[in-house]
Amino acid sequence: MKHSYALNWLVPAIFILTLVAAVAGLWPGEGTPYPLTTFRGEEVTINARGLYYWDTVSSAAQMQANDLVTLVLGLPLLAISFWLTQRGSLRGRLLLAGTLGFILYTYITMTFGAHYNALFLVYVALFSLSLFVFVLVMISFDLETLPAHFSAKLPRGWIAGLLFFAAAFLTLAWLGRIAAAFAPGAVPALENTTSMFIQAMDLGLIVPVCILAGVLLLRRRPWGYLLASVGLTKFLTLGVAVSLMGLNMARVGAPISIVELGIFPIITLLNLIMAIVLLRNVQA
Repeated sequence: MKHSYALNWLVPAIFILTLVAAVAGLWPGEGTPYPLTTFRGEEVTINARGLYYWDTVSSAAQMQANDLVTLVLGLPLLAISFWLTQRGSLRGRLLLAGTLGFILYTYITMTFGAHYNALFLVYVALFSLSLFVFVLVMISFDLETLPAHFSAKLPRGWIAGLLFFAAAFLTLAWLGRIAAAFAPGAVPALENTTSMFIQAMDLGLIVPVCILAGVLLLRRRPWGYLLASVGLTKFLTLGVAVSLMGLNMARVGAPISIVELGIFPIITLLNLIMAIVLLRNVQA
């Protein structure tokens, strides 16, 4: 594989830093949450304990759910996929790219969304490292020969349909939340952030990639196979994280949309099925 020497150093560094960040986020802390009115007039509850001391209870519940998924799913996938990649496995490299996509997305959100804490530079390092390693892995694929490694039995229509459904759901869910802020006197649900950065990332990046991957896969284009493969792995880990976030928010009494709480686990389950089917149809 191209750039294997660089990956031998960079992937372990990502693993160690991610482990530090996830464990630190889950480490229990003492304190009593307290109510606060933001400068926009939104009533929130500050967590006031642990690494996420200055984040709201709702935000901390989401970040800790993501830390748990990163620890028990993301890091094992990173280690296994990297080991398989080093052995020349195409399945392993596809899994590695998708797992790096999950880590990249996670620590972009932590860099710009988490209230400043002692691990800020760790988040920045993970953002930077995972971005460049993700690019290195993506450019290592031979796009001309990639489609030949997939079985003709690959259910391209079902996979594309799932990608389109995920794009449509995210679009409707996030535009609905944004539109609610347009009403006269409405207070945007920002909690301790300055803008809807998650919605911006999803609408500006994730939704277009889902649509592009689905269209190109239906047309049997090389980028369609690559983006769909990487996307299914990335969305699987992210879907598990988002589903657990909803449950954890409900556990701590934070407001959560019942629709989102129900739809995300369904998408995650379908994503798991499609990811398994896709990997089984990789001939490598």
